[in-house]
Amino acid sequence: MEDEQDAHHRRQICDNCDRPNAICLCHVLPADLIPTNTEIIILHHPHESRHKLNTTPLLTKSLLNVTRIPARRLLRRHISTAGGTALPAPPTIYLFPSSPSSPAVTISEFKSLNLLNHREISNPPPLRLIVFDATWKHAKEMVKASEVVLREAGAVRVCLDTEIDASVSGGTIYDSELVLRKEPFGGCVTTAEAVARCLGAIEPDGEEIERKLISVLKEMVRFQSKYLKPMKPRPKLLKKRFQNQQPLEQEEE
Repeated sequence: MEDEQDAHHRRQICDNCDRPNAICLCHVLPADLIPTNTEIIILHHPHESRHKLNTTPLLTKSLLNVTRIPARRLLRRHISTAGGTALPAPPTIYLFPSSPSSPAVTISEFKSLNLLNHREISNPPPLRLIVFDATWKHAKEMVKASEVVLREAGAVRVCLDTEIDASVSGGTIYDSELVLRKEPFGGCVTTAEAVARCLGAIEPDGEEIERKLISVLKEMVRFQSKYLKPMKPRPKLLKKRFQNQQPLEQEEE
């Protein structure tokens, strides 16, 4: 009797998108996985993979050339060529914001440089994009722990064209309309949106790929907003923002 009651109350999960039936996304997921020239590797922190608002599954259910690796750091075997062949490794970039000690080029700048370097080649080599999916604290640790492998692969650090501002309270999971998951700084975005923007800049049909991925992300958030309360601003960020505003107020006086 108890087993029957447990089964009755247990949420039914969609076999295709692996989400509860009430927030199933099959109607917006691409009927066929989207092919890309870019090889996408997502290093997925174990903690983040359990978060209900994690967006990596949206990418693995939407893109053909994507590999999800549950790990805390990048290993050589994660980026070795298929089948252990002697084929040269593709040009590699990893997506992470710039910092004073580790500057990054914007994805638009990288695209221009890449096209310039291969201007005499009719079919430039495909790129390999490495993404770290975790909280910002864990992502920084993952990047630091992966530095040796990234350096050996000749990986270039790239960031989105949107500037990240640590003095401004973070945006929502999708900045234009959503209220679910606070990001730590202004300009931060989810993994799915970051990959969508990146592919939008470097893929030949990037605008269409970006549009499809963002539409899936929007629908996920629209569903989740029915069940989750709006996030309140983080106290530390509010305090920092207040401190930044004080000198301006004093000058006005």
